Amino acid sequence: MKITVLGTGTSIGVPVIGCKCDVCSSADPHDRRLRSSAVVEIQGKRILIDCGPDFREQILRLPFGKLDAVLLTHEHYDHVGGVDDLRPFCVFGAIPIYAEALCVKHLKERMPYCFGENRYPGTPELELHEIVPGESIDVGGVSVLPIRVMHGKMPIVGFRIGRFAYVTDMSDMPEDSFAHLKDLDCLILNALRHTPHHSHQTIKEALSVVEKLGRPKTFLTHLAHTAGLHRDSARFLPEHVRFAYDGLVMNLPE
Repeated sequence: MKITVLGTGTSIGVPVIGCKCDVCSSADPHDRRLRSSAVVEIQGKRILIDCGPDFREQILRLPFGKLDAVLLTHEHYDHVGGVDDLRPFCVFGAIPIYAEALCVKHLKERMPYCFGENRYPGTPELELHEIVPGESIDVGGVSVLPIRVMHGKMPIVGFRIGRFAYVTDMSDMPEDSFAHLKDLDCLILNALRHTPHHSHQTIKEALSVVEKLGRPKTFLTHLAHTAGLHRDSARFLPEHVRFAYDGLVMNLPE
């Protein structure tokens, strides 16, 4: 399994427009954080997790090829704003998109030209599939498990594929969800900043989750500029946890 991290930033990205802090002014490419997204390649399939407004810029860095599926964690713009940019990949056929019912509803409302009876010529060919947390789905022969987590008061999903899991925008999760995240080889987990937020967990809270899950190798994502410089992160993180960065590639056993 190969995982390519496309973006590690928050809804406004890093650098933040107009900000001159050390992170936003950094020349280190590890501190440039586009909106959070990742690609998973497994069993000859390529699966995109979230498709935010930076998707076009992110995907141009990878070889062009078929996208076998798109998994959406929730309907917020920084996670779905690039869906229209999937259209070049439709040369390989319609792209299945997997999301919860509310997210599917919002996509139809935002992109009626793609899903109405009389589709606008040239629009991306997208197949919407509703998912239910705790019920595995088959994506081209790959088993994917949606997992319930909470984004403040908003229920959203993370995803487990084999011994890898991807969770973003979480503030907390139901106790039952922890069982679905045991025995991982690798976890990508959100950690917004050091100070509290009403709908995202802090770095300290993320570390508590990692401990509860048995200390899997973890990369933190959805990082605000206030999370700090990438080069400084090892000073306050345990050895099994690191900041993810845009372009990070991991190879895991399938």
